[in-house]
Amino acid sequence: MSTSLVRPKRPRSKAERQIRLDAILATLDEMYPNVTCALHHTNPWELLVATILSAQCTDERVNKVTPDLFAKYPTMEDFAAASAEELGRDIYSTGFYNNKAKNIIGAARRILSVYGGEIPQDIDALLTVPGAARKTANVVLGTAFGMATGVVVDTHVSRISQRLDLTRNTDPVKIERDLVAILPQERWISFSHQLIHHGRGHCKARKPQCFDCPLNPLCYAEDKNA
Repeated sequence: MSTSLVRPKRPRSKAERQIRLDAILATLDEMYPNVTCALHHTNPWELLVATILSAQCTDERVNKVTPDLFAKYPTMEDFAAASAEELGRDIYSTGFYNNKAKNIIGAARRILSVYGGEIPQDIDALLTVPGAARKTANVVLGTAFGMATGVVVDTHVSRISQRLDLTRNTDPVKIERDLVAILPQERWISFSHQLIHHGRGHCKARKPQCFDCPLNPLCYAEDKNA
């Protein structure tokens, strides 16, 4: 599908903004139905590890590292007993490997000692786990447990939310606050996955593919690619 490059008029009322938001959500549903987290995992613990590894790293790279990693350390106890230096070498290609290794080992030890080896299903509790900042906690709770505790804000969600004028903030915490305020809670999980996929495929940081983007008629971003 190809569309002409257009810059629609901005909505002037709350009702018009809601109509536009509904159209954006409907379009995302058509483009990315049943979308889910791109990080490969078989249980909540593996998802937590993969999400910690994904900081400042692509999901594609993480997915290349985790099969061998989870084969070498098949249980949470294995990670808890690991050497930080050795684990760092195992995850070297994901970047920031020293801090990530310390966080993963620390996460395993805390979850085992405080939560009996079960990932806490409470965001405040999960935020006490090493390496589990708000983005990571939202990913794990949303994907592993279907709990809509917030909106995951990564670089794609941040960029596209700004381009679509759903927020005018640049700080991830403030962006999440803005999105939570306008999105139905049942859309918090799917919305972030949809924008992440959209950011990889169409709405790239450089040279976004606006002509082939179904959201083009709803987008008045200043950096549209003519």
